[in-house]
Amino acid sequence: MKTLKVYVLLAAVGLLAAFTSKPTNDGYDVGNYATDFNLKNIDGKMVSLSNFKNAKGFIIIFTCNTCPYSIAYEDRITALDKMYKDKGFPVIAINPNDPKAIKGDDLKDMQQRAKEKGFTFPYLQDLGQKIYPQYGATRTPHVYILSKDKKGNKVAYIGAIDNNFSDAAAVTERYVEDAVNALLDNKLPKVTNTKAIGCTIKKLK
Repeated sequence: MKTLKVYVLLAAVGLLAAFTSKPTNDGYDVGNYATDFNLKNIDGKMVSLSNFKNAKGFIIIFTCNTCPYSIAYEDRITALDKMYKDKGFPVIAINPNDPKAIKGDDLKDMQQRAKEKGFTFPYLQDLGQKIYPQYGATRTPHVYILSKDKKGNKVAYIGAIDNNFSDAAAVTERYVEDAVNALLDNKLPKVTNTKAIGCTIKKLK
């Protein structure tokens, strides 16, 4: 019941923001090329974009264990990975929160959550918080879709997963699906920027 009340409150707040407004950040914009990273996965191995030789692109999602928005999207994130991984667009989740700033987001917590939810994708820890500022992520969840070409990994979409975090059945705009489907058809996404609705990324003051 407590979780439901939190969802209702967050939904009311979230509906005040326009999903399709362009986010303000100092990171990547659509059309920029993203640099690679090398972050620790929950299995202890280091993961980079260069590890995915056959990928056509990536669905990079900054998310975490503790944000109600991220929790609400967990099943949908797994569904996206199952839907697009074999088509060349795997999900790579990155936890940007400083584990010293919030309880429940250290590597052991990430491992436990991934096991409980059956995550099918890498769940990386941005230890030292060096990667999320490069991207310009400000919320959890915050999505960056990359499309691979001869020059590198080009940012094709930035923003939210869809337009209803609290009720998957009530979603009417599936931003990530629409963007990836367009890229698979060798087209540019019609919507390239939406406003990420979620919790602020936690860091030590």
